[in-house]
Amino acid sequence: MTDIALPDLTLLNILLGLMMFGVALSLRPADFVRIVKAPKAPAAGLVAQFVLLPAGTCLAAWLLPVSAEVALGMMLVAACPGGSFSNILTWLARGNVAVSVSMTAVSSLAATVLTPLNFALYGTLNPRTRELMTDISLDRVDLLLLVLLVLALPMALGMLVGRRFPGFAARSEKPWRIGSMLVFLAFVAIAFGNNLDLFLDQIGTFFWVVVGHNALALLLGQAIGRGLRMPVSDRRAVTLEVGIQNSGLGLVIAFTFFPELGGALLVAAFWGVWHLVSGLTLAQVWSRRPLPADDPVHRDPVGAR
Repeated sequence: MTDIALPDLTLLNILLGLMMFGVALSLRPADFVRIVKAPKAPAAGLVAQFVLLPAGTCLAAWLLPVSAEVALGMMLVAACPGGSFSNILTWLARGNVAVSVSMTAVSSLAATVLTPLNFALYGTLNPRTRELMTDISLDRVDLLLLVLLVLALPMALGMLVGRRFPGFAARSEKPWRIGSMLVFLAFVAIAFGNNLDLFLDQIGTFFWVVVGHNALALLLGQAIGRGLRMPVSDRRAVTLEVGIQNSGLGLVIAFTFFPELGGALLVAAFWGVWHLVSGLTLAQVWSRRPLPADDPVHRDPVGAR
């Protein structure tokens, strides 16, 4: 186990809650209903996110020559829901933003149960991390309550405020998203700065692990989209939703339950930086490729947001 300098945990919890509140300002009940009416793309993306990615990560973390701490960090990130920045990236990539928004809404809600379940399940199934899971102080009820506190409650409050005060929601949504993301990146930078020696010592280990893990997530989203013959705009939305994880939630969980595992913390923190780099790069590439004329984004520009 590695010693690591910790940031203020309360501040990180508040920050993540504010980020979820800002995301939820634009959410409406219709975003949940949309999956019932047109379930193919969102449902397939959620399967990739909560079934295929955690299972594939568990297998990869077992087969790759990585430390138990790094393997646990990989599975922690894989258990988290999609990140809110995926909606912006999908818009930049000319993807179906309606699919992205509905997936973000449902995955954030489902994460209150599936994130603790997947992390506990695959962390225990993996022989490399099984011993760590028994050693760390991981109360599954406390983990569930933490996820409810930093995801479900801010999400419910954000939706309530957005519905009661639509003018405020419309004016503040974009600044709130950008501001919270910048503050989060600053928080990650401070965490790295406080542990610069550890970061430099371990970068050769976890850098390529995070890059490869993120590539796996993006490829899974793209593969399930192609396999089900989704429209191009839907494939882009699903790919980015699966590849952009809420690593902020991963950091909160790691700092709360196993702050002594520096390798896991660094994986979650670096994910928070790298998935923005890979997502922005992919979005820029796709933005230069026009959609087919019969794509649903062309037929229903309002529904695509």
